[in-house]
Amino acid sequence: MLDMILLEGHEAELRTLLATTDGAEASAYVLLGKADVAADPWTGKARQRLVSHKVVPVPAEDRISASGVHVTWSTRSFVRLLKQAEESGLTLGIVHTHPGSHAFFSDQDDRNETELLRIVTNRSGASHGFASIVLGGDGSICARLWTSPSESTLCERIMVSGRRLVFHGVTALADDAMLDRQARLFGTSFNPIVRGVRIGVIGCGGTGSPTAMMLARLGVGGLLLVDDDVIELTNLNRVHGSRRSDAEAARAKVDVLAREIREADLGVEVATFKGWVVDARARDALRSCDVVFGCTDDHDGRLFLNRLAYFYGIPVIDMGVRIIPASKDRPYEMAGRVTLVTPGAPCLLCRGFVNPVRAREEALKRTDPDEYDRRKAEAYIAGGGDPTPVVVTFTTETACMAINELLQGLTAFRGDGGMKTERRRRFDTVEDRSSTCAPRAECELCANDTIWGRADVIPFLHRIG
Repeated sequence: MLDMILLEGHEAELRTLLATTDGAEASAYVLLGKADVAADPWTGKARQRLVSHKVVPVPAEDRISASGVHVTWSTRSFVRLLKQAEESGLTLGIVHTHPGSHAFFSDQDDRNETELLRIVTNRSGASHGFASIVLGGDGSICARLWTSPSESTLCERIMVSGRRLVFHGVTALADDAMLDRQARLFGTSFNPIVRGVRIGVIGCGGTGSPTAMMLARLGVGGLLLVDDDVIELTNLNRVHGSRRSDAEAARAKVDVLAREIREADLGVEVATFKGWVVDARARDALRSCDVVFGCTDDHDGRLFLNRLAYFYGIPVIDMGVRIIPASKDRPYEMAGRVTLVTPGAPCLLCRGFVNPVRAREEALKRTDPDEYDRRKAEAYIAGGGDPTPVVVTFTTETACMAINELLQGLTAFRGDGGMKTERRRRFDTVEDRSSTCAPRAECELCANDTIWGRADVIPFLHRIG
C-alpha cells in the first residue's frame, strides 16, 4: 500500500514553476521523505507514505525539448539529485505536466521511466527506485513509485495538505443512504472522500469524545483513538458515551468510545491505543493518519504532535478550553480555541500554547515517577493544583468548531482560503475572532522549511527521549 502527501505550498510551487504559455509540457524534481509503516492500525498491512520535502527545478542547461505531448531533459541533474537523496535518506521524484488533459501515465512515460530506473539500478543497486508524479491541466494529480523494471506501485491516494485538504485518486462509492443529507449539501464527491479519510483523535475526554462521535456520524472511514486514562466519576459530565458502570469498572476511555461507535454500526473502522501518544508503539498508527485532532491538555503530548505536523505534513487541529476567574462583573472568562498546525502556519510553541518546562515535567512523571516525586519534593516541579472547572456544552462546542474547520478544509463552504490557522470563541461574551502570529526567528519547525516533509528520521522527529 502506497500513498503520498504533497504539501500545499509545494503543489503551488510546482504549478507555478511548470506553467507554460504555449501549452508545452514541463518538468521538475521533488525530494520526498519516507514513512515506512510496518502495520497500519485498520488493516494491519504494511504501508509506505511519501511526503514532499523540497521542490527542485530542472536546470536550464539540462532542458532539451518540449511540446504539448512530450518533455525531455538531460539525466545529469537526475543522477546528481539521486546521490543527494540517497545520502539524506530521501526518495527522488520526477514531476511533469500534461497541460491539455487529466493526469495519467502514458506509454511514453512508461518507456522513459523504465530507462531512468535502469540508471538508478546501475548506479545504486536493485533495492533503489524513484517516484514519478504527473500534474494534469485540470488540477488532477497521479503518482507512482518505481521499484523494478517490470513493476511500479501506483499511489492509491494523494493528499494535498495544508489549509486546504484535497484528495486525488479517491474512487466513487455506492450511494450511502445514511450520509445522503450531507451529500445534498456538499455534493456527491464528499462522502467518498470522507469514507477514505483516516483521522486520529488524541485525547478522549471532554473535547476528544464529542470529536470522535461526530466524526463517526460524518462517515469518516478510519478513526484512531489514543488516550492513557480510564473513566472516572468526574468524567461523566462531559465524556460522550460514558456510563456510571464505566467509571465503576475503570474502563479505558478509548474502549468506551470504541464500544459506542461500533455498536452504532456506522461503517467506521475504529482502532485504539491505550497509552501515551509519545509511546513508540503508537508511531505506526499516527503516521498512517491523514489528519489528527489534538484533544489533550498535556504539554508533552502537544509538543509531540506539534513536531509530527511538520515532519509528516499531517495537519493537526489542536483545541483547548479555557475557564478562568475574570472579574466581579463576570466571574469566569470562558473560551474555546481551535488551532491548525501545518507547514506554512505558526506552530504551537511560537503561539505560546506549549510550555516546554511543563512538557519535561510531564514526560518525567511518566518515565520516572520516583524521580518526579523527588524533584517535586525539592520544589523543582510546580505540581498540580485544584481541578479546573469544565462544562460539557463548552467542550462540545469547541469540538464542533474544530470539525467545522476540517469541513472548511475539505469543502470550502465558507469560501476560498482554506482553514483558519486559529479561531477563538468567547462563550461568556459571545465573541468570535481569528488570529495568527509571526514565527520566532529561531524556531526550527515553522520559521523555515528544513524539516517540512522530512518524515522518518533517527531519532524520531529529532526528539531525544
